[in-house]
Formats: sequence, C-alpha cells, structure tokens
Amino acid sequence: MTKTMISNLPRDLVEEILSRVPLKSMRKVRLTCKKWNDLSKSQSFRKMHIGQAAAKEGEFQMIMLMGYNLYLTSIVLNGDPSIEHKGKLTCLDKQVKISQLYHCEGLLLCILKEDSRFVVQNPFLGQTRWIEPRYSHRPNGWDRFIYALGYVNKESCRSYKFLRFIDYYYNAPEKQFFWYEIYDFDSDLWTTLDVTPHWRIAYCNPGVSLKGNTYWCAAGRNVDVDEVLADCLICFDFTSERFGSLLPLPFSGGHTDYTTLSCVREEKLALILQHDESNPYELDLWITTKIETEEVLWSKFLRVATAGFDSYVPFISGSFFIDEEKKVAFGFDDHNRHRVILIGEAGYFRGLDLVGDFGDQRCTPDLSSYVPSLVQIKQPEGRERKQESDLEKSRYDENMSRLNSL
Repeated sequence: MTKTMISNLPRDLVEEILSRVPLKSMRKVRLTCKKWNDLSKSQSFRKMHIGQAAAKEGEFQMIMLMGYNLYLTSIVLNGDPSIEHKGKLTCLDKQVKISQLYHCEGLLLCILKEDSRFVVQNPFLGQTRWIEPRYSHRPNGWDRFIYALGYVNKESCRSYKFLRFIDYYYNAPEKQFFWYEIYDFDSDLWTTLDVTPHWRIAYCNPGVSLKGNTYWCAAGRNVDVDEVLADCLICFDFTSERFGSLLPLPFSGGHTDYTTLSCVREEKLALILQHDESNPYELDLWITTKIETEEVLWSKFLRVATAGFDSYVPFISGSFFIDEEKKVAFGFDDHNRHRVILIGEAGYFRGLDLVGDFGDQRCTPDLSSYVPSLVQIKQPEGRERKQESDLEKSRYDENMSRLNSL
C-alpha cells in the first residue's frame, strides 16, 4: 500500500485493515489495494466502504439487491431510524443483472438473470471470479436450484467452494430427483456429491453462511409437506462435503408459516417464524446459545402479536436482521418492496421508505449484511483444466438424462 493511499484513508480504518492481515500476506495486499481506486467510477470507494471500522453505533452496513443491481446501504437504528444509500456497486467488468445474492464473510455469490455463469466477488478489493456451470441452472426457464458459498480453513488460507443442488422431493418416491454438486475453486472442477437426502429443504428458504458452513431450515423427507414446512435445522460442512443431522427448531413451522434464518455478528444464528396473515399474526424470534455438529440450543429473543398493531399487519419478506440490544428485527416489507420495516417489543414499528429509481421492479429485493474483507479470491491458474474422472462423467451423464426427462 503506497503512502499516498494510506494518507487518503482515516487512520482508524487503516489500523483496522492492517490488523487483519498476516505479515506474510502483506505483499499481496499492497499489490491489490490499487484496485480500490478503480471502483471510484460511481462514487468514492473509500467513502462507500468505511465499513464496520468506522460505523456509528447502531448502524448496519448492508448490501441491497434492487432492480437486479447491488447497492451499499446504511441503516441506522439509533435515535430517529434512517436508511441511506451509499452508492451502487460496480466492481464487475460489465453490467449484468443479478437475480439472487448470497453472502459469506465479505464475499458475494451472485446468481445472474441472463447469464448461465455465476460470479463471486469481493467488492472491497474489486476482485471477481466467474464460474462456468456444466449445464444451465434454468431448466425450462425456471431456476429451481439452491446455492451456497463456503470455505475450508487451511494452514495459510481459506479454500472456497460453491454448492448447488436441485431436489424434486414433491414427487412420488420412485419419481423423485435430486442432484447435489460442488465446485472447488482450487481444482476448478465440479463434482457430484454422493448423498441420499433424508431431509428436504424448501426452494424458497435460502441458507445462511456461518463460519464457513451453511445452514438451512429443513424437515424430514418423509414428513407431510402439507403439514410441516420446516421443523429442523441442517448444516452443510464444506470441509467434509457432507450434510449433518437434522437438529430441532424450537417450533414446528406449518405449510402456511414463514421461517428463515439470519446470521448474528458472524457468531450465531437467528431464526424467525411468522404465521401466515390468514391466521392470527404472530412473529417469534430466537437466537442460538449453542451450535455444534450434533446439538443446537435456542433462546427466545422477541415475540410480537397482532394486538400490538392496529389495522396494518407488518410482514418481513426475505432476509431479516436483528439488533440484540434494541430488541428490534428489520427486513423488507412484504406489502411494499420499497420499504424496510423495523419491528420490536410493545408494538414498536417503523417504516423506512427507499428513495430513488431502482430499475426493474420485477426483481425480488433482498438484503445482506456486509463487512469489508481482505480475503483474496483465488483465480484459475491458467494451465489446462484437469479432466473429470470416469466415475464423475458417468454420474453426470446419468443425472443429465434424468433432469432432461423432467
């Protein structure tokens, strides 16, 4: 990092950044930090990415997906709550439409609307990696795949992997189809996972990354889907490339209930249950007090009932986040996708309207927490790609045949 660059940054931010970098990695940081200025095409990257190091108390730095674009957004809960757009993220070489967003400790996995490829980016360093699938993720034009980005801790670095799977569990047992595959950033290869799922994960229920692994709300495969949508938690371990046991949720979510997960300070999970509006509205929130491979413990964080509101019944759509101190949950309003709503104890409710033109409104909006990261995205080495094994070719051909028949 040059003296000029350091002089242009606040001292506390420089100290925060450098404190995260191992000495042996400092040279790489010096080589890549020049890219920060490349992102100033929209707004000053440094101004946009002061991040957690200089964030005010009660302020959340978020990535917002709106109109198939990504925006850096600040949500402040202290005093009079407010929402502010810092700017549009433009670290991709070309303009693309992003339809889905997944976050893993500063890295973003983007599923594209009009491109069969996937892209992983670190907006803080301006790094990207494009990933070629072996086949389209939109059979018959509809994306029914579930995605996750995670990593394996190695001695000197993290080894990233990308999981995607499709699972038609609604069919009769003899007609069910599932295909779980994983992409390794180091080998640049896709591999079919040898799994026989005893679980089912709803397509509409995105996973949450925590400490390199991904968690979903799930249910037993043989449980009636019309009765129970989710009553368990399941984890995919990117080190072993295996799913764990089904661990109990603190409730049994029915088919008309809405359940989803969130990550709290990269340390624990939060869980929300919202009853369908046709039932008496209730919102329940839990956070984990212990989470291990074979055990999870929950503590009730917040409960909101219909009696706390008058005529308008708020409903959080998509991702949600919590402030433990203020006992507040927030996320997009299901009734108005241009509004972020805050819900708390004793009927507390605030709506923060988004101001501006966010393009195509057919895009389902989403929020993701964001902490700037200095993690380097490994690029393909440029040499000839490794060949798949005969077993993998056989598995691929068989699954493609069955997928096409669907």
